[in-house]
Amino acid sequence: MAQRKTEVPDALLNELKEHVAARQVSQGIALLDSHAHLFKSLDPEQRNAAAFAGYLAQWVDIGYREPALLERLLARFPRQARARLPLCDYLQLRMAEGLLALLHDEPDEALPHFDLVLSMQDEIEEKELVAIAQFWNARCHRKKGEYDEALKHAEKARKFASSLGFPKMAAVMQVLESWILFQKGHLRDATRILDQAEQVLRHTDDHITLGNIYSAHGRMIRRQGRYNEALKFFTRAIDEFRKRSSEHRNLARSLANIAYVQRLVAVQISKEIDAESARRRKTGNVSASGNKKQRQREIYEHMREQAFANLEQAERIYRHHNHHHGIGSIYENRGLLYLDIGDLDNAGSQAALAYSVGKEEDDFILMARSRLLQCTIENAKLEEELEGSTQSWEHAHAAREYAREALEAARHTQNQRLIARAHIRRGLTSCNPFFNDTEDAKHCADAANSLLRAVDYDDLWEELQLLKQKIVPKGNIDPVLRSWSQGITGDKSFQELAEQFAELVIPKVWEKEGKKVSRVATRLSISPKKVRRILVRLGKIKKGS
Repeated sequence: MAQRKTEVPDALLNELKEHVAARQVSQGIALLDSHAHLFKSLDPEQRNAAAFAGYLAQWVDIGYREPALLERLLARFPRQARARLPLCDYLQLRMAEGLLALLHDEPDEALPHFDLVLSMQDEIEEKELVAIAQFWNARCHRKKGEYDEALKHAEKARKFASSLGFPKMAAVMQVLESWILFQKGHLRDATRILDQAEQVLRHTDDHITLGNIYSAHGRMIRRQGRYNEALKFFTRAIDEFRKRSSEHRNLARSLANIAYVQRLVAVQISKEIDAESARRRKTGNVSASGNKKQRQREIYEHMREQAFANLEQAERIYRHHNHHHGIGSIYENRGLLYLDIGDLDNAGSQAALAYSVGKEEDDFILMARSRLLQCTIENAKLEEELEGSTQSWEHAHAAREYAREALEAARHTQNQRLIARAHIRRGLTSCNPFFNDTEDAKHCADAANSLLRAVDYDDLWEELQLLKQKIVPKGNIDPVLRSWSQGITGDKSFQELAEQFAELVIPKVWEKEGKKVSRVATRLSISPKKVRRILVRLGKIKKGS
């Protein structure tokens, strides 16, 4: 019995390594469970003790138990014991420490561990460790919103794993690569790579990665405005995560994601109800529309109730892991739900909590998003003049200051959509009658437009269209054409100017030609394909129509 407690067999490490590479998750978990006595008896002086901690870190990342187990194991390695470790064992320990910091949402603390391992990669005998170090390094940069650096390491990780003959490990890394490409606006490449990863991993029991894949699909489809399809993917992701653990952090993320889409569906239904009511008032027929209207209201209420419930579940999981970014995101999403029904006090409280979390953790993404929410709340107070006209200037000033701080925080990241959203919110605030700063609003609209090159149909696209409508003057001359006539072209190239001109002209001609693409193409002597592309981008027609 004594020998069992003081030995970490080579065979155990080899099997753990093989199961990781092949994504044989259930077998790896069963193997660890059968050696659970090591969690209590591990001695830093044992041969393979540090290597075991390193492999355990990989399995905790895959979904084995919780980070607290790894934390307790690492506590068994005091500084003096580490100094006596062989180099490869020491690097395994650093990998485990880095992963623990990453799981605690501390990418800046995690990065030096992975950077050290990568700097010593020529000395490492087990080369799959290098691929994993690149992968975890990429995840750190992604968390920080540093997408270029994240993509570079994700590609290196995937290529390294492939060269070692580990296609399933490489597929896991492709999921991250796909997500980063999506964040950078390359939807087509992101979807293609994600589909490739799913093909390789579909028949494995790596439920966490499969959940990540379905969650990513949901986000990509959501951005195209296909909310009902997005709900199906998020539901599938939630099911996958729950197969592995009801407390996994990624489960909380998908619960927050589905809540966000449920909110968008509720907003959409609310707009449909309001539009129908307005139409009836205009025609003089103000009687209720019967079953359809009742059904819409039931769906609206159900979506909001489900959104709140899912956020509550997600918050419980995030608090279990003390996951700051996740907790802050819950505050933000809950604030949006309150904002939608005009509960500005509760919305403001949630936004302030979100910003406080972001500020404490130097989380620029969360800081920017919470300031954007606060900006919107102040503008809503201004429009409704809740506190009387004497407070109006304070709301206007606060809205502009929040917009400025949001843009400043967003620029610390490479999240183009976040930066675009900050420009849009600042532009809408500049249109406020207190400022009436049309030039700043135009600048913001141009900046946002240049960042949103992908075809999006979500709420952000709608906000940009609203900003463009607000900066159109009462007269007949388009403000863009007027600025061009004065030689004001910003930083645009001639090709970009031509493209923007096409966006101005083609929709007008399309309207005059009875909304016939073929007539527009003939009239302007351009290809029907280009006409469709412009109309789709502007939301005039749906893709594929």
